[in-house]
Amino acid sequence: MSAVPKFAASRSFHTELKNRINAYFEESGKEQTGTTSLFVKAMVLTVAFVALYVHVVFFTPSTLLALIECALMGAVGSAVGFNVMHDGSHGSFSKSKFVNQFAAFTLNVLGGSSFMWNMKHNLIHHMYTNVDGFDDDIDAQPWLRLSTTQPRHRFHKFQHLYFWFFYALLFIAWIFFMDYQKYFKGKIGEVPIKKMTATDQGVFWGFKALHLFLFMGMPIYLLGFWTWLVGFVVFATVVGFTMSIVFQLAHTVEHAAFPMPHETTNKLEDEWAIHQIKTTANFATDNKVISWLVGGLNFQVEHHLFPKISHVHYPEISKIIKQMCQEFGVTYNEYPKMRYAVASHVSFLRQMGRA
Repeated sequence: MSAVPKFAASRSFHTELKNRINAYFEESGKEQTGTTSLFVKAMVLTVAFVALYVHVVFFTPSTLLALIECALMGAVGSAVGFNVMHDGSHGSFSKSKFVNQFAAFTLNVLGGSSFMWNMKHNLIHHMYTNVDGFDDDIDAQPWLRLSTTQPRHRFHKFQHLYFWFFYALLFIAWIFFMDYQKYFKGKIGEVPIKKMTATDQGVFWGFKALHLFLFMGMPIYLLGFWTWLVGFVVFATVVGFTMSIVFQLAHTVEHAAFPMPHETTNKLEDEWAIHQIKTTANFATDNKVISWLVGGLNFQVEHHLFPKISHVHYPEISKIIKQMCQEFGVTYNEYPKMRYAVASHVSFLRQMGRA
């Protein structure tokens, strides 16, 4: 295994930034975790998802309505992931460790693994963002080339056209293949996963079984195989595409950096905080509807710098971070509209496929 990269020793930027953010919360008297509005949103989204599931599975609506409800389930399920699971997994949803864990476990019910997510996302992606060989989020080989350090195949010149299809399949691949691959390989990219305790094992396999029962066994028994298959594919592809596009717009765009460690020293050029800013981009931060639906994940710069602060605070702390970037001469990547970020992502894929 390759040795994990090291960041530049200077931390003056990060230290000053943390001091200013801490001062903001002290002066405002606000908690860094979620607010009442977040808890209400979490309840609304969770109840909506359960209601859609119950109606589709137990009340057998007409074909057209069932397809619409399956698509809505996918959209609401993604919103639960963005707003509830994501904050919970970072410990920023609530001051209560139990509530955070409960929120994070919504991923397990939907078919994923909170253990693997914590390793892949919280520990690796948030540390080595856009570092090829370590950040699993940019490893979609051989189907997509997301870094100049990855091998280029002839079909990659079309990846800016066919990526929609692979993004739609992400959730299906995640819950039925990728989690198990990580489990049996014992590593994510080049980084070994920590040893799973008996409780971790029980949670992993127990929730995988529960998901198969809730989203395969029971619907097939009540509705029949083909009816289930069509409905599940609609649901899963909406989840897959929605999650893919939101996370990809944060890092695989034209202005994001893809640093690699020095061949001899194995050090990255920047200190950790500046590395996060250079490898990350925001989009549509003035759009309150998008911000509400994606759980503040359009404020990815703020999230990567302060993952333990709930996304409800990102609009305010973004002002502090922007000011710091101006003072230190660090480029703050941001697209004012979501469509601009999508266009940049498509252009980035085209460049990676041809260069």
